[in-house]
Amino acid sequence: MDADDNFIAALPKAELHVHLDGSLRASTMFELAFERGVQLPAPLPDALRSHMLVPEGASLEEYLERFDLTLAVMQDAEALERISHELILDHAAENVRWVEVRFCPQLNRRQGLSVDEVLDAALRGMRRAEHEVANAGGQIESAIIVCGLRSHAARVTTETAEAAVAYAGRGICGFDLAGAEAGHPVSDHRDAVDRAHAAGLPITLHAGEGFGPESIRQALDVGHARRIGHGTRLHEDPSLLERVREQGIPLEVCLTSNVQTGVVPRLADHPAHRYQQGGIAVSLGTDNRLMSGVTLRDEYAQARDQLGMTRAELVTVARAGFEHAFVSDGMRRRMLEDFDAYLSAADGGRTRSD
Repeated sequence: MDADDNFIAALPKAELHVHLDGSLRASTMFELAFERGVQLPAPLPDALRSHMLVPEGASLEEYLERFDLTLAVMQDAEALERISHELILDHAAENVRWVEVRFCPQLNRRQGLSVDEVLDAALRGMRRAEHEVANAGGQIESAIIVCGLRSHAARVTTETAEAAVAYAGRGICGFDLAGAEAGHPVSDHRDAVDRAHAAGLPITLHAGEGFGPESIRQALDVGHARRIGHGTRLHEDPSLLERVREQGIPLEVCLTSNVQTGVVPRLADHPAHRYQQGGIAVSLGTDNRLMSGVTLRDEYAQARDQLGMTRAELVTVARAGFEHAFVSDGMRRRMLEDFDAYLSAADGGRTRSD
């Protein structure tokens, strides 16, 4: 049985790697900018969407420049609530059942919001979307991964980690270090990751994207990482690859953005399928829906069309998202039971992830 587009659309999915400030609707960004007097480089929403799309082969730093524009309209509670609300609705439309939205709340404070006010606004939008989806007979749940930025001073990332810990159990499910890897090692933010880890907050770190496998090694050795964001360059160090496999460290793979940032020259060259075939858990994420111009359905279709993943392998990818979600053991069991029940009903149990 083929993994056609209808199969991908209906498959329950989890999104473990999506940035709030890179996933606005272009139309919303345009409206918010008009209302707030923010100058944009495009006169219409469609033109803005095209401008925000990063060309293939850019650097990670070039990719990150687009965030200056999105963040300009994300400095008040109303905007943050709307953007987070729409992001959950957009995922629900793709049959995504669990979403971990990540962003750095320090970047939303230019007009005086506190970190708490930023997080509260985003959580209001997410919860409102969940209720709307449930009232319409759908199903989606979500939480926030708070990001510290590698380029920030250590005291700032420590403050960010403390905020994440304070909100643990109140909508925050994890901590991350994001941003440019080169020149900003995890060790610069040891206090932040140590505080998050000591409080029991799960950690996933961006690593092996803009810098080599040494970044991944440091994420594990210093950063207490339970998951690796991207991990694309893991194959450059066979001994580290074997360690990741043995320890069961999952990779949050973002196919399209890795081509855009030049980590891989073309989609067909992406190592994600080889990682999966070698026993490493792989989940698929969109990274930044606006900058990459993708949905999670698109990424699954790319894995099928460009990497040659089979129906069973795509099921394994989808299941890995629930298996490695930053949730309680009880919630994980429930999500996996629902996932397996869907498979059983959909094709009589013929498509198995094992």
